[in-house]
Amino acid sequence: MMKKTLLHVCCAHCTAYTVEHWRQQGYDVSTFWYNPNIHPHSEHQNRLESMERLAEKMNLPLIIAEGYDMPEYFRRVAGKEEQRCQICFELRLGKTAETARENGFDAFTTTLLISPHQQHEILLKTGKKISGDQKIEFLYADLRKRYSDSRHITKPMDLYRQQYCGCVYSEWERYAERDTTG
Repeated sequence: MMKKTLLHVCCAHCTAYTVEHWRQQGYDVSTFWYNPNIHPHSEHQNRLESMERLAEKMNLPLIIAEGYDMPEYFRRVAGKEEQRCQICFELRLGKTAETARENGFDAFTTTLLISPHQQHEILLKTGKKISGDQKIEFLYADLRKRYSDSRHITKPMDLYRQQYCGCVYSEWERYAERDTTG
């Protein structure tokens, strides 16, 4: 019997190859949308709608967390901007593991593992800690070299393509680097 895994998803583009990878490893993959870090709300909705379209095209079960938990995200990172990625990983992976355990999944993982922009050491450490706390397996694979493969899968689907990681800090960093007037 195939192990059931719950894949935390942040966007359609990072999801496509990640799903393929875990399916090739013999996992029955379902996806989970929980991203209170993505701002503004219109960006959150654009990514969610794109994810819904991808899930339909890939025959992929998609669980969407209720609400938009933005206040919780800001409560946790306010004044700790330097640790915001770790805090954000803890928030999103924690909710994914909890949802996986409550719904009879064998394991959990995340599409963040395909992004060359994410801090893998922190992701791995966070995933292992949550795995122990929640008593559910965390699947880790360094998929960064397959990032462009995921983009190639989704490009013909004409899905929304974001320009930054998701949080307002990453948006600011992306555009601040271009701003030479300051």
